Amino acid sequence: MPPGRYRYLDRSEEMSLPCASVDASFEGAFRAHYPRLVAMLTRITGDGGVAEELASEVLCRLSSRPILKQPEGNIEGWLYRTAMNLGLDALRGQNRRTRGERSAAIESRRQTVEENPLRTVLADERQQRVRRVLARMNPLRAQLLLLRNSDFSYQEAADALGIKVTSIGTLLARSMEEFEKKYLEGGSER
Repeated sequence: MPPGRYRYLDRSEEMSLPCASVDASFEGAFRAHYPRLVAMLTRITGDGGVAEELASEVLCRLSSRPILKQPEGNIEGWLYRTAMNLGLDALRGQNRRTRGERSAAIESRRQTVEENPLRTVLADERQQRVRRVLARMNPLRAQLLLLRNSDFSYQEAADALGIKVTSIGTLLARSMEEFEKKYLEGGSER
């Protein structure tokens, strides 16, 4: 059994506890409250496995609390309040994961273009044309366009190309102008 997990067995069997130094008062609290904690957490989370893990976590936290040793301490109140908080946190986490997964699925569907042979051919032709234009351009300008298209900052592009950062704006404008002109010409080898 993985560390940090309790096994709830019938009364004839031994219960295994994750904490090594567990005294009799803790074991008594475990026996008295574990089944009710699991039942309450199952109602909150809707998942028995998660509920058992959360109940184990609550009891493990109790083992390190001085409230266990204080006769006037409200152990039961502390246990159920802590269990309720952990259960609600688990529920919120599940809701966040569900929303994230749902939005990721929507985004994936939005970005997925129907497989259309004509679109595929046109996209391939466009890529080849862009490559031909870049091959005909001044190498420094072509590299600058590629770096900026890859979201490099002006400073990063200047460092990569070995030029002054103050030159990037002008050089980028000229590079885009040259690219557009050659692309509109057809991008053919000349």
